[in-house]
Amino acid sequence: MARRRSSAAEDVIGVTSRFPWWAGVVAALVAFIALRLVASIEVPVPADSRQLGGLVIRQAIRSVAFFGQWVLPALFLVGAAVSYFKRRRRAALHGDVASRGKLAPFAEMSWQDFERVVGEYFRRRGFAVAETGGGGADGGVDIALTRGSDRYLVQCKHWRALRVGVEPVRALYGVIHARRAAGGFVVTSGTFTDEAKRFAEGREIELIDGAGLAGAIRQQVAPARIEPTLGSIDEAANAAPACPVCKASMQLRKASRGANAGQAFWGCSRFPSCRGTRAQAVIGSA
Repeated sequence: MARRRSSAAEDVIGVTSRFPWWAGVVAALVAFIALRLVASIEVPVPADSRQLGGLVIRQAIRSVAFFGQWVLPALFLVGAAVSYFKRRRRAALHGDVASRGKLAPFAEMSWQDFERVVGEYFRRRGFAVAETGGGGADGGVDIALTRGSDRYLVQCKHWRALRVGVEPVRALYGVIHARRAAGGFVVTSGTFTDEAKRFAEGREIELIDGAGLAGAIRQQVAPARIEPTLGSIDEAANAAPACPVCKASMQLRKASRGANAGQAFWGCSRFPSCRGTRAQAVIGSA
C-alpha cells in the first residue's frame, strides 16, 4: 500500500512538534509579526503600464502574507500543543516505570511508548534527543542523541525480542561507523545473549537491558516520589556516586572479564564518551 503524502500543513506541525513547546509559541509570534508587516505594506499604483508585472507580484505577496499571518502562526501553535502533550506523555511513562521499579510495565507498552520512555531516559541523562523512529517495531536507528559536538545512535528492541542476539548489535555498530557517530546504545526490555555482550565489549556501544533500564530510570526520579520497595534500604546505602572524571551520575555494572570478572562496579552514565569508574561499596563492611 502506497504511503500517503503529507500536506504542507502537516509537515509544519510535525517539524514544530519535535522542538520544545515554547519554541513553537515563539515561532508563531515571530511569524505573525513578520507577515503582518508584509501584509500592511502599501503597493503604489505604477504610472507606467510596463510596471504592471511587478505590481501583480507585489500584490500577490501581500495577499499571501495577509492570509498567512493567521494560518502559519496557528500551525505553529498546534505543533507547540502537540509537543507539550508528547512531553507530558513521556514524563508520565517515565514516572510509571520509576514507581514500579523492577516490575516496569514494558510488556504493556506499545513499541512507540517504549521508544518514548527510552528517549526520556536519555534526555534526563543530559542528551539532546531526536526520536527519528525506524518506521516499525523493529526499525533501524530509532533515536539520535547529541551532547556537545558528539552524536550517538540508539536502537530500541521492544519486549517481543525477549533475548537480543548479536546481529542487531553488529548492525548498529556498522551504522555508527558509517555515520561517524561517537557511539551508540542498544536498549531492550528483555535481555542480551552472551554473544551480543562479548561483541559490545571494548567497542563504543553500550547494551542496556530491561532490568538495567528500569533501575536507571528509578535512580533518575527523586526518592520522595518513589514508593518504598523491598531492598530500598540497601539501594539507599549503596546510592550512585558521581563520576570521578566528569562528575555525571554513575550506573552499577558488572565486569565480564579480567581479574575482576563477575564483580560489580560503578561506571559513568556517559559511557562510552567517558570511561570513569568507581569500586562498589560493600554494604555492612567494617
